[in-house]
Amino acid sequence: MHTIIVENECGCFKRSEFENHKSFSLKDDALLQARLMESHMNQKFCQKHFFTAVEEGDHFKIMVEMRPKAQSSGCCGGGHCS
Repeated sequence: MHTIIVENECGCFKRSEFENHKSFSLKDDALLQARLMESHMNQKFCQKHFFTAVEEGDHFKIMVEMRPKAQSSGCCGGGHCS
């Protein structure tokens, strides 16, 4: 069995329809679902966290990290500030 494990369930994950510890008999099915979850969570969740799916043996772990806060130097990015 191949299992998708979400490392830390944030509030957005708990409110979603996704399940933690979901198992698949085929590795390719688990990989596809882990990548779909990773993409959906990074695009549709509240943007406080960043999600990364990694393979660990028979499991696919979705790791959760805080997103770094955007740093603004006051530059508009037009190339004339330096």
